[in-house]
Amino acid sequence: MKRDTSPTTAFQPAAPRGIVEGLVYVFERVMPDPFVLSICLTFVVAVLALLIAPTGNVPTLLDSWYTGTFGILAFALQMILILATGYAIAEAPIVQRGLRALAAHAQTPARAALLVFPVVAIAAWLNWGLGLIVGALLSREIARRVHVDFAWLVAGSYSAWSICNSGLSSSIALSQASHGNALNLVEKATGHVVPLAETIFAPFVFIPTVLVVVVMTAIFIKMHPKSDNVVAFSDAGDASDDASSADPHARSSDGTATFASRLEQSMLGTLLLLVLGVGYLAMEWRENKFDLDINTTILIFLLIGLALQRTPIAYANAIRRAARQTGSMLLQYPVYGGIMGIMKGTGLASMIAKAFVTIATPATLPVWSYLSSLIITLLVPSAGGHWAVQGPFVLPAAISLHASVPRTAMGVAMAENVSNMLQPFWAVPIVAIAGIRIQRVMGYTAVTFAVSLVIYAAALWLVH
Repeated sequence: MKRDTSPTTAFQPAAPRGIVEGLVYVFERVMPDPFVLSICLTFVVAVLALLIAPTGNVPTLLDSWYTGTFGILAFALQMILILATGYAIAEAPIVQRGLRALAAHAQTPARAALLVFPVVAIAAWLNWGLGLIVGALLSREIARRVHVDFAWLVAGSYSAWSICNSGLSSSIALSQASHGNALNLVEKATGHVVPLAETIFAPFVFIPTVLVVVVMTAIFIKMHPKSDNVVAFSDAGDASDDASSADPHARSSDGTATFASRLEQSMLGTLLLLVLGVGYLAMEWRENKFDLDINTTILIFLLIGLALQRTPIAYANAIRRAARQTGSMLLQYPVYGGIMGIMKGTGLASMIAKAFVTIATPATLPVWSYLSSLIITLLVPSAGGHWAVQGPFVLPAAISLHASVPRTAMGVAMAENVSNMLQPFWAVPIVAIAGIRIQRVMGYTAVTFAVSLVIYAAALWLVH
């Protein structure tokens, strides 16, 4: 059996026998390619904006769409760099050996789930890009050794990754903790930053994050398909990366090493960048205390990846391979930027946010912020871009109602965790690396959506 990498496959699933198999069955028949889905969402949002938005006229819609499409490019490059630099770390030989050693401990589907969930969750908590890559590569290593349903295993990895917006790379938490950040709406409104101790390290965030991982591990063990419905992984015919990793300067025509090849294989270039990067971080953190934002996270992962890959050419080849997995995101980000532009420019997003805010009290505002975020995230699946749309409405409400600002802001971020289990945008790179159809994966993650929806809502309401 060949890997399931094409839009069509010889495998025809049997008629569903239960809820989970039914979800997989439906997703395979209903859900289009993620890029096609983003176009469909653009049409839906445009129609809604024209019908009900406060300024839903054609000129405003077109101008907002254009502004959003190209206004997101800088942020899109930041996000893609996080993923690419995370990929370069995960592909380093020492990390690969570690993944193979870990995979050797997974001898049954249950053990596979018990391994994948904590490992991927920790990686995702540290950095969302690293979590995506580790999840895909660890799933492949396990599937080579254990007879498991590959879609189930990748879905488990993606479900474990879902907690990333509650971790150290949460763009909402990081931006509110970063002085002068363009997305630090709290500082703009109050003059104060929100430290990470009040967001990702607060009990109302940390407890449900751990609980989602534990509960979903148990549920996924129970969800593994019966043996006659298992679609296993096969890397037969797996294309090598010879084209991307070949060194055209390795030898000259007479067989001797060239100046170019010696320069590429020298660690001097790596050491130069390490000195510059580490020097900057040391200077910045000495002067302004320890701080993490999006650019700093990218720099740290760049430096770690360079150190692990050792030579400039090895790192360049790793980034080339990463670029193959991020290509679909390059295509989708501008489309979703256009959706975000329409929602913001026509006032559609403000209508959704205000509808929930108007019925909120100081105690319930974080929950209403969370619920409105669930809706907006399905249309704008980027935490930073989403925060730019919803933040200007929920934060003034939190301040005027004297509600918890950190809880209200993290309600938006936690809803990102949940909605990503139905919105396939972030699943694209993990399924591309793993080599499987996204539709089968989303059938399983729909269960994660339902379970985590309840857990995070309960935590916002009850945990103090």
